[in-house]
Amino acid sequence: MNKIYDAVALGELLIDFTENGISPQGNPLLEANPGGAPCNVLAMLNQLGKKTAFIGKVGNDQFGTMLKAALQEVNIETKGLLMDDSVHTTLAFVHTFPDGDRDFAFYRNPGADMMLTKEEVSEDLIRSSRLFHFGTLSSTHKGVREATRYALEVAKKEQLLITFDPNLRPPLWENLEDARTEILYGMSQCDVLKISDNEMEFLTGTDDYDRGVNLLLEKYPIPLVLVTLGKEGSRAYYQGRKVEAAPFLQEKTIETTGAGDTFCASVLNYVLDHGLENLTDENLTEMLTFANAGASIITTRKGALRVMPSRQEVLDFIAAEKKN
Repeated sequence: MNKIYDAVALGELLIDFTENGISPQGNPLLEANPGGAPCNVLAMLNQLGKKTAFIGKVGNDQFGTMLKAALQEVNIETKGLLMDDSVHTTLAFVHTFPDGDRDFAFYRNPGADMMLTKEEVSEDLIRSSRLFHFGTLSSTHKGVREATRYALEVAKKEQLLITFDPNLRPPLWENLEDARTEILYGMSQCDVLKISDNEMEFLTGTDDYDRGVNLLLEKYPIPLVLVTLGKEGSRAYYQGRKVEAAPFLQEKTIETTGAGDTFCASVLNYVLDHGLENLTDENLTEMLTFANAGASIITTRKGALRVMPSRQEVLDFIAAEKKN
């Protein structure tokens, strides 16, 4: 089938209410930002020149309408996005700590993103794409889990590149053993895994990430594994080799929303451009450096989906940092 899209993602699309100042009465002001990791990834891919599409569900309400418009604004194809008449759009309230890290409270019991069914998955969108990307928030409940697994079946059959970011959010799981099961399932399916340091510790019980990755790769021979280490930078594990890249830390950081998604998209863009065969240490260093820089830029902005940096912005930022 003709490959119209570079990447299609399935998963959650929601509103992130983020703190944005204090009212005259002393109350926190909340800004309604379009959110959800899969679409953040797609938004950054679009900024890097790729063509993308999304599969998911929002409520047929003011927030769902706003989210659909936001995707269209950043040129993500929305024909796989459905509107639910009976269940509202999922909401997340994000508390930001002084160091920019976050805590989440979700209004999702149920939320529209959980209501996607297997029958509603657009097979044509998957077949007409080069890469399929997913996380675990579309596997927290039975119906949407079936939809996710069906989408993966279609993607596998069509020999798409499969990419996975667990994006663990403990409050959304009835129990964390279910989360562990779904993360391990995702690992059994993917060609590229992007995983954070805290997710590695959750899965392997160790903060020795080299050892943790080796434990995972013994069971799941994933061609390319990326571990993000927050303020310590990132690592790539590929064909028995490890490459590290330093972070770009800056004083202007206000929140870390979207940093992992920007990193992930930058890596996926590199893989779309270069493939997964015969990557050198120089290739991996170039890939990680760009991804770290993109992630650093997004930490200086409120929200993520609408404010992803362009390729030139990232390259200029790297050049400026090298001069300092």
